[in-house]
Amino acid sequence: MSLKTTIGVGLIGTGFMGKCHALAWNAVAATFGEALRPRLVHLADANAELAEAKAAEFGFTKASGDWRALVADPEVDVVSIAAPNPFHAEMACAAFEAGKHVWCEKPMATSREDARAMLEAQRRSGRVAALGYNYIQNPAIRQMEALIQDGVIGTVNHVRLEMDEDFMADPDAPFAFKNGAASGYGALDDFAVHPLSLLWRLAGPVASVMTDQAKPYAAREGRPVETHEIATSLLRLANGASGLLVANRAAWGRKGRIAVQVFGSQGTIAYDQERMNEFQLFTREGDERTLGFRTILTGPVHAPYGAFVPAPGHGLGFNDLKVIEAHELLAAIAGQPARLVSFETGFAIEETVHAMARSHETRAWVDVAAPAGH
Repeated sequence: MSLKTTIGVGLIGTGFMGKCHALAWNAVAATFGEALRPRLVHLADANAELAEAKAAEFGFTKASGDWRALVADPEVDVVSIAAPNPFHAEMACAAFEAGKHVWCEKPMATSREDARAMLEAQRRSGRVAALGYNYIQNPAIRQMEALIQDGVIGTVNHVRLEMDEDFMADPDAPFAFKNGAASGYGALDDFAVHPLSLLWRLAGPVASVMTDQAKPYAAREGRPVETHEIATSLLRLANGASGLLVANRAAWGRKGRIAVQVFGSQGTIAYDQERMNEFQLFTREGDERTLGFRTILTGPVHAPYGAFVPAPGHGLGFNDLKVIEAHELLAAIAGQPARLVSFETGFAIEETVHAMARSHETRAWVDVAAPAGH
């Protein structure tokens, strides 16, 4: 009996993240030489004509205006969910019930109950599931994590994280879907989840939080803004370290900033997503006259950079991180070790976000619920 060499892919959604998934599925085999090669089978979008056009553009053989038809397609083995956040839960649960693997964009869902339902559906199915936290795949982040684990900066005692963009900065911009309560909390689950995914890798989970949220603009086009654009949270980590997380969707001049500083007893590591191919390292060892931060520029020595470019300093981009994420997902499906944000970890991140929202409401420190299943 011959082993299966291809895997059928279904993609729900044709927007920014839908195209990112399509690009990743198209590139992963050529980049990494996958033994299990993706076969682009079925694309779905609420607009059937758009689905047809994008299927031809992305390379899918079928198109549909009904995502349920995609989930039911026997040729589809793994479902990429790149639809708006409120639809994640229904789509993921249906995919698991149909026996499919799932690659779902972050956040898991817009409510804790829906996120929990997704986790339970995944557990029942036994299928592989991953969330689209592609920033953890960056070779720079991987190297930072290795240095921290090796004790290069000593015992971590404080972590500071910021995520800033300016797509909500204009007070005269029209009311958008992300201004409505149906989209979630706002900066917390739209933004804060990304730095939280990095925090999990670099310093571990959060034990308790104290959070404040803010609305720089109370209304747009005469409609009340129901979400918060800014969130600031004090953190107590499970390992005893302290932390600070700030997320701002109305930060003029910031385009894709995730700033991370990890302070330890013997040094500091710093990173900024707007300069994603480098990080800074300070260690207290050496001649005092020349001590200072040094910049580490990523290259082939920092896996899996070399799968893309054979020369250091040329740099990877956002879509390359999605290709790495697809590679890790295929490894997990093949039963191999994989570096992914699982639904287990994703739900723990959701619990942290909901604890932050409760803290804002109660104006008090709130403990984060223990990870599901523990």
